[in-house]
Order: sequence, then structure tokens, then C-alpha cells
Amino acid sequence: MTSKISRRRLLATAGTTGAAGLALGATSATGITLATSDEGGGDGDGALLGTVGATAVPFHGTHQPGITTPMQAHGHLAAFDLTPGADRGRAATLLREWSATARALMAGRTPGGDHSGVALDAGPSSLTVTFGFGRSFFDATGLTDARPEALEPLPPFSNDALDPARSDGDLWIQIGAQDALVAFHALRLLQRDAADLGAAGLRWHMTGFNRGPGATARPMTTRNLMGQVDGTNNPRPDDPDFDQRVFVPSDPDAATAADHPGWMAGGSYVVVRRIRMLLDDWERQPLADQERVIGRRKSDGAPLTGGTETTPVDLDAAGADGSPVIPANAHVRVTSPDTNDGAAMLRRPFSYHDGHLDDGSPDAGMLFVCWQADPRRGFVPVQRKLDRGDALSTFIRHEASALFAVPGGAGPGEYVGQRLLEG
Repeated sequence: MTSKISRRRLLATAGTTGAAGLALGATSATGITLATSDEGGGDGDGALLGTVGATAVPFHGTHQPGITTPMQAHGHLAAFDLTPGADRGRAATLLREWSATARALMAGRTPGGDHSGVALDAGPSSLTVTFGFGRSFFDATGLTDARPEALEPLPPFSNDALDPARSDGDLWIQIGAQDALVAFHALRLLQRDAADLGAAGLRWHMTGFNRGPGATARPMTTRNLMGQVDGTNNPRPDDPDFDQRVFVPSDPDAATAADHPGWMAGGSYVVVRRIRMLLDDWERQPLADQERVIGRRKSDGAPLTGGTETTPVDLDAAGADGSPVIPANAHVRVTSPDTNDGAAMLRRPFSYHDGHLDDGSPDAGMLFVCWQADPRRGFVPVQRKLDRGDALSTFIRHEASALFAVPGGAGPGEYVGQRLLEG
């Protein structure tokens, strides 16, 4: 039967692709297949799986999913600690089980033994599951000789107010999906796997969200809870140095190999920070002051020096009085690679809202997730620069922090982390 997609469904799908564009009936550059089949014919409403639900991300690949995948509407970040006495073998069993569960769920299949029914009517909905190892994992499993030098603890920063109970961890899971029930279902099954094996227990969990697919008339960069367009200057997969910035090389030179062991080939390092936004204070600021804090127009994300969202920021531009158009402490200036010796990272955050504090202010902000080939050359120098004078610091608080080594993707027949645990 000829495939049909209604205009309504096409518009509902457009928001899932972001800057990657819309690819129907084919695998896009990001490895995502958009299903288009309407088995019932016609518009298919009420009887057919929508394109958003049918979208599947491959589990296997050079890199793990959830790193370059277009932004998803729903996310869970969770850290686990190995149970006392859980050794390397138990950890390998857990990663093998987790990989099997993730592979099935990402393909839209129900893992054996699951009768929860939570996501029974949904397709894979762009589900991704990403796994990482914390510094303490290597101590717990006797693998300290395999621990990357790049996994050294992050230094303290002046704006930190970190809660140890919501920081660090032996193991880390990132779950993203375009459907909240699909994302929750994946979290429950992975947590149950760890409990059933007696291998690991939950240390902390955070829930995040982004703009839903189809919410805008065209694909657009998402906004954060301050209302700012957020992510304009991210490295792009078509940049010639994208892999160099984000991923550990598969064939490192001698200097790089000393920092990143072979099992990290094709992997990346992720920094996770829970950043509460002082929204009451922020929203009392006049619009012009908010824009000077960021260095961009709020309406369209364009730099204060003019143009559109994607116009390069002119850090040398001066106003009629000779003062810089982009203030010296504007966030966009302080974080620019041009002012940080080229340091850059792939930011892929979620917003969060966890109710309200005792004073009535929202406990809300950003689950900051950034990816880089080496945090000592990505996150750390940029955050140190922010520490020395970022206008945005007045309106945020860093309340949790973690760093994880995320190995490369699993090949067919492999599980994530197999090269470390069986190497």
C-alpha cells in the first residue's frame, strides 16, 4: 500500500528533528529512522502509530545513542552505586542485562518478563539509553589501572553549593524520549534489572523536559526556563572538528592514549550539573538588562551586535560611546571559544521543575549535560572562566555535579562497556 502522511501528522513530526531537518522513510545523518507506513490508509488517526511514536534510534553504533541525537522532550538522569560485594563479574552481568533491555526498548519491543503495560500502546518514540562509569566504579571493581586520567575529579568552583547525595555515583544512565511514559518505562525496567540482580542501587535521580515535538511552526533551538534560546553555539556534527571536540579518538596518538585507555575509543566524557535558576530574581529584571546579561536578544536569540540567531557574535563591536556592545561579563562572551583558547563542548541539557522551596520560589532550572573528548580541555576551563566573572552567575546556583566516562557504542552482539569489563 502507498505510504501516506497527513499534513497534520507532518507538522506534528517536524519538531522532532531540530536542525538536522526532516527525513522521511530513510535514515538521517544522525542515524534516526522515521517510519512513514500507514497500514490502515487515509489519515490513520485512532488506528495507526504516529510518526513521532514510530521513530527509532539504533542501539548499536560507533558512539552510544543520546549524545548527538536531536533533543528529546522527556529525560531521566540517574546514578547508581554498586551494592557492597558486587565485583567486576557482577558489574558485567548488570551491563549485559541493561544493554539487552535498552536494545529491546529502543526498537519498540517489550523485554521478556515485562508485563507492566506502562508503554504498551506506544512505539519507541526516539528512546535513547546511554551508560557511563563514575570514578568510584573503578575502585569498586578493582579496575583502577583502567581508569582514564581524564576522569580526575572536577575542581571546586566558587558558585558551587553541591549536595553530595545528588552528586557523583558508580554508574550513570541517561534516558531520553519523545513520550513521557516511554521514558518512565525505560527507567523502571533498568532500575528493576539492577535490583533483581542485586548489583546496584539508585543513588540519585533527576527528571527533565524540553519543548515537545511539533510545538513550533518550524524546527527551532529550544529555550530554557529563563526564556533564552539555548544551544545556538553548540558544535555541529558537520563541523570539521566536531569529533575531535566531542569524542575520544579510535586511533589516538601516544599523548592522547596516555589519557584515554583503549576501551574508551569512540566514547566521550559527560559532565552533569543540576543548576537551579533564581527565576523570581531573574524575572524582575527589565528585558534590556536580561539581554545584556546573556549578550543576545531574547526574541530570536540573535547577538546584540545584530543579525540572526546564527550570526557570529562580534565581540569587538563598540557602541556610540565606545563601550562594547557585548558587555565584558556577558555570558556569551565569557563562554565563547574565542575567549577560552578554543575550549568547547556539546551541551544537551534538560529543564527541570521539582516543586517549590519553603519561601515559595520555584525549585526549577537546568539539568546541564555537556559532552567533550576531555573535560580538562572542555568543561573545566570554561567553568573557571565563568567563575571569574559571568553576569549570569548572580541568577543561578550549582547544586549537584558529576562526571562520567561514557564508552563508545556497542557493536552487534556486544554490551556497553564490554571492552572494559572483559578486556
